[in-house]
Amino acid sequence: MEIEDMTPAEERVWRAFPRGDDVDFRGPADEDPARGADWGPERTVRAAVLRALLLSAPQEDGETAALRLAGARITGVLDLKYGEVDRAVRLSGCHFEDVPVLYGARLRQLNLRESALPGLDAATLRVDGVLRMSDCLFEGPVRLGGAQISGALFMDRAEIDERPTDQPALQLNHVTIGDGLSAQGLRTRGEVRLTGASVAGTIDLNGARLEAGTGEAALDAETLTVEGDVLLRDVDVLGWIGLRGARIAGRLDLSHARLANPGDTALRASSCTVGELWLRRSPPMTGALNLRRAQLDVLFLEPDVVPGEVLLNSFVYTSLTPHEPAERRLAMLERDREGYVPHAYEQLTAAYRRIGDDDAARVVQLAKQRRRRGTLPWYGRLWGYVQDAAVGYGFRPLRAAGWLVSLLVIGSLAYALHHPKPLKADEAPQFNPVFYTLDLLLPVISFGQEGAFAPTDGYQWLSYTLVLTGWILATTVVTGITRSVSRQ
Repeated sequence: MEIEDMTPAEERVWRAFPRGDDVDFRGPADEDPARGADWGPERTVRAAVLRALLLSAPQEDGETAALRLAGARITGVLDLKYGEVDRAVRLSGCHFEDVPVLYGARLRQLNLRESALPGLDAATLRVDGVLRMSDCLFEGPVRLGGAQISGALFMDRAEIDERPTDQPALQLNHVTIGDGLSAQGLRTRGEVRLTGASVAGTIDLNGARLEAGTGEAALDAETLTVEGDVLLRDVDVLGWIGLRGARIAGRLDLSHARLANPGDTALRASSCTVGELWLRRSPPMTGALNLRRAQLDVLFLEPDVVPGEVLLNSFVYTSLTPHEPAERRLAMLERDREGYVPHAYEQLTAAYRRIGDDDAARVVQLAKQRRRRGTLPWYGRLWGYVQDAAVGYGFRPLRAAGWLVSLLVIGSLAYALHHPKPLKADEAPQFNPVFYTLDLLLPVISFGQEGAFAPTDGYQWLSYTLVLTGWILATTVVTGITRSVSRQ
């Protein structure tokens, strides 16, 4: 393009480029780039001029060329497809009439801060430094799939209002970021896709508002790899968050988060590996919580945050905090969509034992046996009720002592008032109602009373009852002791 074809505004940009000077067309401090279509020719620059500058403009010796343009109305398509630009590019506070095409381009650094764009087509873009899109307004999808960014990606307070399309609002799938992703206060309508992405630092989405719709993906981050933290504090999410197979070395923080996906799963984190998962100080998520096959070092979970439906099969964690009574934790296990999941009870039991709370561990194991009882046939359930009432499945051993004392008192009083007749009067020992009752109750120990006397009528049925209950108590006590020993 010949320089004679340029407008005064374009000539100003062209002359500033070789020296890296700033060109600022902005007027009042509060002007809105979203209304830049009304800006006149005095601040209008054709995208073709910018393309010619970046790809073929002459350089000046001893100067560092750079495009530093602010407050311009950019008309036409800024097409840098497969181009290589070794100069810094800053187009801040600008209004783009068409979607910039940066597909496969390689840039040294790109700054679009506070600009308004109809979208961005930058899949497989390569940026050797930092990519800044903070405070940008996008009226259509932002495509950065497969991009490689050596530095950080900044999208703080950016807004993406997806037009009707089958594309995600923000495509960051398979992106590689050498530092972190900062997107505090991000606003999106449509899916944010981070599948297969790799981030060397931290992903910061604190205060974000992600709206996709019920049953739709608000944040799909399957197989995401993050070396730092993933911060989702104080977020509002309509739709589901997917973290299946993700690897997060640090903390996944959902404190103060409001997750809603009615009738479906709100958080899908199955088969993921996370250092710490924080679910606290939040209202119960609307929708299910799926943590099947997930592996955590630390689970920071407040019981009040747990939704009405969970999936916890094969979920593994080392530490559980804050410390809560077992009864508060058991409510979560009872909400499992798959019903009785033994592994979930064993995990909770192990967490209590690690901190030395054996009483809470026993409460969990007792709840496990009672839940298991509901899965058994009628005769198994009947025997379970007997074990529960007798000794609490071996976790309430003092209950057996209480039963024994009660039966001992009943039998002793009954036989003291009505002595059974001796089988052989000349050989029988002196009758003792207490030891006679003990002989009936204890199936192994013998005091020589039971074989010497024979009760009649109703007292004979009382003796049968004492013998039967003695065997039941002995069996359940032995079962409880065996279970305790095997746990050790």
